[in-house]
Amino acid sequence: MTDEKTTGANETRVTTPAEREIVTERIFNAPRDRVFAAMTDPELIPQWWGPHGTTTSVDRMEVEHGGAWRFVIRNEDGSETGFPGTYREVSPPERTVQTFEWEGMPGHVIVETARFEDLGEQTKYVNVSLFHTTEERDGMLASGMEAGQAETFERLDELLAGSAG
Repeated sequence: MTDEKTTGANETRVTTPAEREIVTERIFNAPRDRVFAAMTDPELIPQWWGPHGTTTSVDRMEVEHGGAWRFVIRNEDGSETGFPGTYREVSPPERTVQTFEWEGMPGHVIVETARFEDLGEQTKYVNVSLFHTTEERDGMLASGMEAGQAETFERLDELLAGSAG
């Protein structure tokens, strides 16, 4: 059974097509090479990654097979949380495969496969997040990840609109 949610005008579609998966789809109004670059450039990540009211710093971002990454989000109250991972595949501008972990729950590693589909002046982004268990997947959904992801994508939309050309 697929549970589907759309975040309104943001056009972010979140589904759970399998017991251990979350699939996120979104159309970005920018060509694929620009969307891929925004998602893999350590200088651009702080401009859009994370919900409104947060700031993100890139501690490490080696966008290559076997490369490590780690982002730190600072909340308005000054608290911080880290998100590390490793790149398993980087195939510009079509696909990335990486691990994703929240340092608040070490050991719960997600494997994310992102596809960037060329629609001309638009890009269809499809991300499949694979969890170890259904409970881990459901915990992620219960954490508010959908709202945070929608805000993050709104910020990415703003960046892409400002970098037209």
